[in-house]
Amino acid sequence: MITKADKNAVRKKRHARVRSKLSGTAARPRLNVYRSNKHIYAQLIDDVNGVTLASASTMEKDAGLESTSNADAAVKVGELIAKRAVEKGVTSIVFDRGGYLYHGRVKALADAARENGLEF
Repeated sequence: MITKADKNAVRKKRHARVRSKLSGTAARPRLNVYRSNKHIYAQLIDDVNGVTLASASTMEKDAGLESTSNADAAVKVGELIAKRAVEKGVTSIVFDRGGYLYHGRVKALADAARENGLEF
């Protein structure tokens, strides 16, 4: 009997593979992306010290979004995280797509972060 693999379990395996190869530092933190069905979240993480430097998500009230689950919302989160990173003096980062394929909302967030001052 063949069972269908859980999509999130497969994503977590893929994410573990990616995370074994990259890590964030204070000088070059990791931009982690988590995407749920309703929201998208981004965090700048310093893995050496184990601290989150900045975060942004569609759950925030000041984001001013009509819909939280589309590419436009992801662009807004990308702009917010880039703005908060630049305020903290961070311009160079490592992008961690969280095991998700690099298209759609994840790509929209990454492109918006690049356009607003982050380099990766």
